[in-house]
Amino acid sequence: MNNRRTKYILSLSLCLLVVGVTAGRTSKASSLYGYEKDSLHDRILEAGKIRCGYFLFPPYSMKDPNTGKMSGIFVDALEEAASNLGLKVEWAEEVGYGTMVEGLKTGRYDLVPTGVWPNANRARYADFSNPLFYSGIVAYARSDDHRFDKNLKAIDDKTVTISTIDGTVQDVMARKDFPHAHVLSHPEMSDASQILLDVTTRKADVTFIEPGLAAIFLKGNPGSVQSITGKKPIAVIANTMMFKLGEPSFKSMLNTALAELINTGYIDHLINKYEPAPGAYYRIARPYEMTTKANQNESVRASN
Repeated sequence: MNNRRTKYILSLSLCLLVVGVTAGRTSKASSLYGYEKDSLHDRILEAGKIRCGYFLFPPYSMKDPNTGKMSGIFVDALEEAASNLGLKVEWAEEVGYGTMVEGLKTGRYDLVPTGVWPNANRARYADFSNPLFYSGIVAYARSDDHRFDKNLKAIDDKTVTISTIDGTVQDVMARKDFPHAHVLSHPEMSDASQILLDVTTRKADVTFIEPGLAAIFLKGNPGSVQSITGKKPIAVIANTMMFKLGEPSFKSMLNTALAELINTGYIDHLINKYEPAPGAYYRIARPYEMTTKANQNESVRASN
């Protein structure tokens, strides 16, 4: 009897060990491929909505002061992508540039979709979607100030003041690339047009901003500022959506939905609708070539 009982216990122990090992392997595989039950992907599908933290940056994201309705290139793009995924969008809270990553880490919201510019510091704690389009960064000064015309090195002087907003790429550029200049930095929730206003009111001499926002500012303040960069921007930045690091299944789902909008021309439609001046934004290049009969004939001649 004792032998039979001993064999039963050993057999049961062996079964439990096999189940434990298999479960461990399954858990590791799920974690590796991002399909764990508690993933962002699963939580969003279960809730049926994407909770968003957002900042206001026209024309990427705007909010009607009377109705609270959101609009803009990135707002409309996410609403369309979410609809195609069978999801809703909840615009949960307005965030600052310096604190938006922390809100993702603590789960206050799932996504910051309003046109985030990736950089190395943010990449330590967050991940990014594929870009919807790119922006050039241009230096602007007062129209009557010609000290910096095609001479950006002149900015790096202790007599020069650069206006920026805390936590932005421009703030990093100002402090790193022009260390001798004085930086006038505004709180991260400030209106982006404030840095251009500083230049026109002589509180600052220079600021760095994308041509799209400058075009909007110039419509209300014609002839007030000028580009001192020339035709080539000093930097080109991707416009993306940002989410918590380590969520591969959500990243795959989001990128697939956004690629659909790019490939069907919906993003071009939004840029055309909201772009404040022609050529303000750089479209995504198509990863293919349309073959025509002339192309085919040229290929045949080349091969011969």
